[in-house]
Amino acid sequence: MAVLNILHFPDPRLRTRAKSVAEFDKALASLASDMLETMYAAPGIGLAATQVDHHIRMLVMDISEDKSKPQVLVNPEILVSEGEEEMDEGCLSVPGYYETVRRAERIRVRAQDVKGEFFEIEADGLEAVCIQHEMDHLEGKLFVDYLSSLKRDRIRKKLEKQQKQVGRA
Repeated sequence: MAVLNILHFPDPRLRTRAKSVAEFDKALASLASDMLETMYAAPGIGLAATQVDHHIRMLVMDISEDKSKPQVLVNPEILVSEGEEEMDEGCLSVPGYYETVRRAERIRVRAQDVKGEFFEIEADGLEAVCIQHEMDHLEGKLFVDYLSSLKRDRIRKKLEKQQKQVGRA
């Protein structure tokens, strides 16, 4: 297992739309393990393959307090979404920023595991928000896209400045 490099906003690769996974092999299982290790090390509760520059429809997550319930969703699709709630969100690709985003309160998702077996999840609260947030990444969308253009531009400029400073160090 390895900790992967996480792309940071405004990196244009974060805008890449992920392709469906057709091959369920050892490389896919290895990438899922690396993504979980990367997510835990960051630390975070979710990570999409797009964020680590692999443009396939896979995400990992673990919202448990003790990091004991890792989940891998390959080719996820939302079957049902109900209600509406607002929650503060952050993102490993937009480090240090948290903003309120409105999403569906409850969802039912169908996905595959790393072996290609289909399963469904009924999720609400933080789990539903996390899945929707990571699925947005698979479409090339970030949580900052839900903000006003003024807020988004401010965040982009601050992160670009930080990245330039790190590059000089």
